[in-house]
Amino acid sequence: MAHGRRVERVASLIRREMSDLLVHGVRDERVSMGMVSITNVLVAGDLQHCKVSVSIFGSEEDQTQAMAGLRSAAPYLRGELGRRLNMRRTPELVFHHDKGLAKGVEVLGLLGQLEQERQERGPIPEGSSDIDEEL
Repeated sequence: MAHGRRVERVASLIRREMSDLLVHGVRDERVSMGMVSITNVLVAGDLQHCKVSVSIFGSEEDQTQAMAGLRSAAPYLRGELGRRLNMRRTPELVFHHDKGLAKGVEVLGLLGQLEQERQERGPIPEGSSDIDEEL
């Protein structure tokens, strides 16, 4: 049980430091252009690997470039994490593009569009709904 809490604590520390490093430490324009935010950090039980899920706001090209920049910056980021967290062995960083946020924004946009169309059509006249007939 204590081992699981340790892994969660390391993941939390990595997330905090990675967020700071993405804002203040990485000078690669590909990363800063895409507005990268960390959505999740999973650390393996043996602390050898770390999967960093990121959401990237921007065009498809910006997102592709940002992922390339993150992969390129991984050795630097790993070194900085090791130094900041004073870890004997810093996990290998693997970046994963989390598209969940973008899909959520897309769904919200569609819902907004449906609401706008409903507003344009006006209210549904009484008695025109099949549900009213069943009641």
